[in-house]
Amino acid sequence: MTSARKLTIKGRVQGVYYRDSTKQKALELGLKGWVRNLSNGDVEALIIGDESNINKMIRWAWEGPTLAIVRDVKVEIVDQKEDILTFYVRH
Repeated sequence: MTSARKLTIKGRVQGVYYRDSTKQKALELGLKGWVRNLSNGDVEALIIGDESNINKMIRWAWEGPTLAIVRDVKVEIVDQKEDILTFYVRH
């Protein structure tokens, strides 16, 4: 069963390859969606896939890439209506 979550990641998460690392991890896990920087310094991601891999992605989001300092990961259950075929960085 496919599920969707919106993540808001807070901390030192911009300028540390967080978006590219998120894309790489999501593709590795077979997830779809997107990741983007927000103007307030947070990173936001839409993660679509099976529950098991979404949970792995959420655990990874707390770590992020080596230079990141993650202070919080907010997780929201969302209804995903848009047909997304892969995982990409949104600008």
